[in-house]
Amino acid sequence: QVQLVESGGGLVQPGGSLKLSCVASGSSRSIYVKGWYRKAPGKQRELVALITTGGSTNYADSVKGRFTISRDNAKNTLYLQMNSLKPEDTAVYYCNAALTTPSSQYITDYWGQGTQVTVSS
Repeated sequence: QVQLVESGGGLVQPGGSLKLSCVASGSSRSIYVKGWYRKAPGKQRELVALITTGGSTNYADSVKGRFTISRDNAKNTLYLQMNSLKPEDTAVYYCNAALTTPSSQYITDYWGQGTQVTVSS
């Protein structure tokens, strides 16, 4: 069973920082953590940041320059460093991973349970 364990969410004041972590485990097949998504109340889930196998990154326009996605391949862990947080960043943040065959063929996606980030004064 694949499991994604997220941590690091919480309450922070505007302008503050948080660092989210996501650890993937439980599969003998290839699994790679690849992105962070978020869902605010009444809003569609949106991509926050994506990292490719080669390390290239993509960010939503709303977080560019403030958030940084990174991955520790040895620990199979994904991170999201969030700086200069704004109230509009308030959302549940989800870690996303893809499961592939040894020949790198896609099987399915997995999601973490979500961690709440609240930015408020």
